[in-house]
Amino acid sequence: MSRQRIAILGATGSIGVSTLDVVARHPDRYEVVVLTGHRRMDVLAEQCRQHRPRFAVAGSAEAAQELSQRLGEVGAGITILSGPDALVQVASMDETDTVMAAIVGAAGLPSALAAATAGKRILLANKEALVMAGALFMAEVRRSGATLLPIDSEHNAIFQSLPSDFSGDLAVSGVRKILLTASGGPFRKATLAQLQQVTPEQACAHPNWVMGRKISVDSATMMNKGLEVIEAHWLFNAAADDIQVVVHPQSVIHSLVQYVDGSVLAQLGNPDMRTPIAHALAYPDRIESGVASLDLFAIAQLNFEQPDFERFPCLALAYQALRAGGNAPAVLNAANEEAVAAFLDGHLPFMTISCVIETALQEVPWAAADSLATVLAADAASRTAARQAIERLTS
Repeated sequence: MSRQRIAILGATGSIGVSTLDVVARHPDRYEVVVLTGHRRMDVLAEQCRQHRPRFAVAGSAEAAQELSQRLGEVGAGITILSGPDALVQVASMDETDTVMAAIVGAAGLPSALAAATAGKRILLANKEALVMAGALFMAEVRRSGATLLPIDSEHNAIFQSLPSDFSGDLAVSGVRKILLTASGGPFRKATLAQLQQVTPEQACAHPNWVMGRKISVDSATMMNKGLEVIEAHWLFNAAADDIQVVVHPQSVIHSLVQYVDGSVLAQLGNPDMRTPIAHALAYPDRIESGVASLDLFAIAQLNFEQPDFERFPCLALAYQALRAGGNAPAVLNAANEEAVAAFLDGHLPFMTISCVIETALQEVPWAAADSLATVLAADAASRTAARQAIERLTS
């Protein structure tokens, strides 16, 4: 059996690190061809030493020079590239079969879309590609014959719980509803008064998952779940009313599918991203991931709650953007990225993140998201509106 040739976009982030952990357990099945990182060249250099890719991509020319210096003689067999165009290049090159799209945020869209256009086997961890440009992305997947496998634990769980021959029509498959689980984050029980005083350190302290700072804040506001609702819409051709968020504090049931006959199928496992990564890497086979088996006796009980839209207005805004369609999800995502960055920098109070997003949704004109240019224009306009809103809120 020939080895699967893999490009890991965003190798220095949590998903990239977990992917490399799984891949290293199966050297007979996988070959790492491409590794990319934005700023953390110390981490990327160590990954290159261990996995010896043919290509490495840094975020800038300066970062690429640093990577080259760190690698020294070890880098002689590695082609080092830099910048956004290089990401698009390695995502679509003939030397790879599989692309792990794990670059966080809007920055990951062009390379993920390039992989779709090139007909790659795409392991999609960059939900923003679908949030911003779902119609375009899915059209390219269909046109090119690309294979799209979801990495988010929730969407991977839904994928596993749907019929193996799912055609993209929930009703035909006998599905009544998709149940998207959410941990509720660190502030599930916080009062509105307590939320006014939240610090970046508190927001990044997720009770169950180890994640990057941006996605940790998104989990704390539940915007991450809102983005996942939009992602589920495109992955499974599900209307907003067919996707229900269920708060499940233990993060053991990763999502569920409710069928018309009364059955509910779920995927369970310990909260470790190596499980969905291993599933997608080997699909339709199964491989060892390094994750311990679930001990139901240790868990003892599973709890479920309805989400509180007053405590988590970002979730409501995501549903609003999904129903509006067009460029609204791209506006939502861009404004959220700007607001979260300002919060993490200590410039914006936690509870005003949603205010910035709502302002951008009101101020950026609605338009059809019928090309990459219109999507990127909406992204830029939303960032401008968000920055102006942040300035007004903090002046």
